[in-house]
Amino acid sequence: MEVTDLAAQVRKEQKKGPSRRLRDKGFVPAVFYGRSAENILLAVKNDELIKLKKDKKDHAFIKLIIDDGGNKKIEKLSLIKELQVQPLTGKLYHADFYEVDEKRKITMDVSLRFVGKAIGVETGGELQHLKREVKISCLPLDLPDHIDVDVTNLAIGDSVKIRDLKVAEGITLLDRPDTSVASVAVIKVAKVEEPAKEEAAAAEEGAAAAEGEAPAAASAEKGKAAPSEKGK
Repeated sequence: MEVTDLAAQVRKEQKKGPSRRLRDKGFVPAVFYGRSAENILLAVKNDELIKLKKDKKDHAFIKLIIDDGGNKKIEKLSLIKELQVQPLTGKLYHADFYEVDEKRKITMDVSLRFVGKAIGVETGGELQHLKREVKISCLPLDLPDHIDVDVTNLAIGDSVKIRDLKVAEGITLLDRPDTSVASVAVIKVAKVEEPAKEEAAAAEEGAAAAEGEAPAAASAEKGKAAPSEKGK
């Protein structure tokens, strides 16, 4: 499980005026929601939140290192529940952090990482990714960054299902066991019809036939006229 540290400061005011002044100073107003304690009003640096979002860590675990203005700092494991963005400016407006209890199981979506080259692909098949992530339940400290899916032995017509996935002890897969996550299928080649070319070829054949018939008809007419002239 990847955990990213994020510094935060306790703020005492939550009205629009103080919040606006915080944003002008480069901070984002935030709130930490905890099961074991009252909500904590926070201020987090805007640049650090943007970096989390850019590095795609805004859905990972965040260890808030909270400075309450005293001599010691408080550490809280959390997830970003909501990150509000101003519609017109695109700037971060507010953040909500939700406390994570290390002793209580959580439900999360985890991405799948496909490894290996399917033998069915080498024999003309196509690997199809039917799911990109799965839902699991586990303790926060057991949460994996991803789950590997080995597709090496997949022949054409074979598939990997949820029940085939290998996960560590303490992790429960919540998707239906018979759900396929990857398969190798036959590549279907669509027959492309070219009516224009076929019509053009037919027209050429018709023209050639017409040219051949014209001289034959002329000869026939000439043959009929010759006896008539001789009789005169």
